[in-house]
Amino acid sequence: MTDILQELEDRREAARMGGGQRRIDSQHSKGKLSARERIELLVDDGSFEEFDTFVAHRSTDFGMEKNRPAGDGVVTGWGTVNGRQVYVYSQDFTVLGGSVSATHAAKITKIMDMAMQNGAPIIGINDSGGARIQEGVDSLGGYGEIFQRNIMASGVVPQISLIMGPCAGGAVYSPAMTDFIFMVKDSSYMFVTGPDVVKTVTNEVVTAEELGGATTHTRKSSVADAAFENDVEAIAEVRRLVDFLPLNNRQKPPVRPFFDNIDRIEPSLDTLIPDNPNQPYDMKELIHKIADEGDFYEIQAAFAGNILTGFIRLEGRSVGVVANQPMVLAGVLDIDSARKAARFVRFCDAFEIPILSLVDVPGFLPGVTQEYNGVIKHGAKLLFAYGEATVPKVTIITRKAYGGAYVVMSSKHLRGDINYAWPTAEIAVMGAKGATEIIHRGDLGDANRTAAHTKDYEARFANPFVAAERGFIDEVITPSATRKRLCRAFAGLRGKKMQMPWKKHDNIPL
Repeated sequence: MTDILQELEDRREAARMGGGQRRIDSQHSKGKLSARERIELLVDDGSFEEFDTFVAHRSTDFGMEKNRPAGDGVVTGWGTVNGRQVYVYSQDFTVLGGSVSATHAAKITKIMDMAMQNGAPIIGINDSGGARIQEGVDSLGGYGEIFQRNIMASGVVPQISLIMGPCAGGAVYSPAMTDFIFMVKDSSYMFVTGPDVVKTVTNEVVTAEELGGATTHTRKSSVADAAFENDVEAIAEVRRLVDFLPLNNRQKPPVRPFFDNIDRIEPSLDTLIPDNPNQPYDMKELIHKIADEGDFYEIQAAFAGNILTGFIRLEGRSVGVVANQPMVLAGVLDIDSARKAARFVRFCDAFEIPILSLVDVPGFLPGVTQEYNGVIKHGAKLLFAYGEATVPKVTIITRKAYGGAYVVMSSKHLRGDINYAWPTAEIAVMGAKGATEIIHRGDLGDANRTAAHTKDYEARFANPFVAAERGFIDEVITPSATRKRLCRAFAGLRGKKMQMPWKKHDNIPL
């Protein structure tokens, strides 16, 4: 019996070492952790239960039968994050470059199936050289099986991807279908075709970092949600994100202890809006001042800064925030901001996370480039996302809400549950100056008349009371009491039940 137990321990130790100490040291020399070190940081101490430790590939081509390391380049299992269950897979670059074989893929799909069956998030740590060339179509088939699980899990359990090394070719499509993607600066990249292929086909010379690095995907493509300095920081932020999310689509988001007064008054908010309607202010200040303990977890902070998305807590409960940012492009909606916000709204709706919309929007960004690139269809994505969302929706208009952008930003007309406005709100088809030039275009010769017409329009529409008279605004509230009103609003909506008409699925304008 002792011999058998010793053999078991020897085999486990060999599996734990992956590709050996030399390759682990090489990983460390590049500023990267090993697959198991990443899991140890991600889950609570002592909580990880590993599966398929001894799985080995079955390939016999190209001499592969002589190299069959235990685990086959990926560590899989489940653990807890702050006591809540998660399923994890972590690709091991020290074993055959973390390449995906049929059995490597089977380990991942097994853990994904278990996550769906047991209703817990899936966290994938990607660090792989791609498909294992020696296995040919078997490897590609394995990728296809993973993709199918990503599709089936979408909207059922949260899916989070960490890119902590190379992720190229077909491998990028699995993370692309997950809910959140985090990257590490200078050590991770994603692209469908690498720099060498790009140079051969298009004659463009580009580095891997420029083509698919963390900066590219967080600032330009919006493929990734955030980039961090190193593996440790990225993993810590994933733990923080998981704390905001429900385990699955049948559970409510977690309720955390909070140490903030529900009735807290913020007098500084009464002077947040500048007297000059064209002067910007920082919408993040409002978000921080209404959130429990001022905590705001921002998503896609580096992309489309004219709209803010992320999570706060009110009374210890998660709330998704979508907010126009006057500091960037005056807070207008454009292609990028509409796509960013629409995806976030749909995620919140899929997982029963209430949505708070903070509105200061002068309209959609005009221009040939926007029209040629389909601002109509992209803007419709956000409109569609808000209109189909059945979770509690609370909206506050702080200043401008002009034209179609007013309707799009979770207005009463898109089944907004509670729509508030500050006294500084202006709800109109357009700004007073533009409206005057159209309404009184035959009577603008005199500067005094123009000023009088503009002032008249402002008196009629540069306030929230006309909309309030129509019932489109439920209440005009004092800015300093915003946190108190929001806490009460979401508390009153906790029992909300609403269903869409039966359909196989919708056809959102993609």
